[in-house]
Amino acid sequence: MKIFPAIDIKDKKCVRLLKGDFDNKTEYDISPIEQAGKYKDNGFKNIHIVDLEGALTGNTVNLETIEEIVNKYDLNIEVGGGIRSLESIKKYVEAGVEKVILGSAAIKNKDFLKEACKKFENKIALGLDAKDGKLSTSGWKENLNVKAIDFLKEVNDFGVSRIIYTDINRDGAKTSPNFDETINIAEISNCPIVISGGVSSINDIKKAKELNNKKVEGIIVGKAIYDGDIKLDELAKEIDA
Repeated sequence: MKIFPAIDIKDKKCVRLLKGDFDNKTEYDISPIEQAGKYKDNGFKNIHIVDLEGALTGNTVNLETIEEIVNKYDLNIEVGGGIRSLESIKKYVEAGVEKVILGSAAIKNKDFLKEACKKFENKIALGLDAKDGKLSTSGWKENLNVKAIDFLKEVNDFGVSRIIYTDINRDGAKTSPNFDETINIAEISNCPIVISGGVSSINDIKKAKELNNKKVEGIIVGKAIYDGDIKLDELAKEIDA
């Protein structure tokens, strides 16, 4: 089980949103580079980064910061946030990130997802953000009448190398992840799944590990770290050797 501590970047600061709402954000008094250093010092090897300005603009706004984190700490980085073109993917791949997460652009244009997987083999992760089992896009403002499971069935053979499944109702709310729905996704997926949204305590990490599902690759931890509900040294003990 890989543990992905999260860094959400806006205005060169670490921030956390509640259910993706930019009007309901908390800023933290630490830079993304410093936060990545803390993760590295505690033994974490994998980090989940979201460029929130990228999500708003469709541009790689924080590319330099992310590149500095990769070069300085030699971490496995997965990055998402408004990645809507092959050129943006290329920039991140050349910067040294392990996985580039495609969300809205891939869901709205399956051909784009297919081409990206073909051109950047083993580099593309797919973010499936769902509310009540149905996909949401465009910063979670647009709710589609499409079940996440049905969409996955359509793109399952494209060559996606990782799926990040987020229950929007739980993201940033610290109400525990939606393990049941994640398992449903894992059962049909051709690639590994990462649990996202709602981690509230170290017990959620232990429960994820107890799933003992080979398809569940890891879990993302965000707000619970920043708010002190989960201590980094405590979380580090759960890293698989």
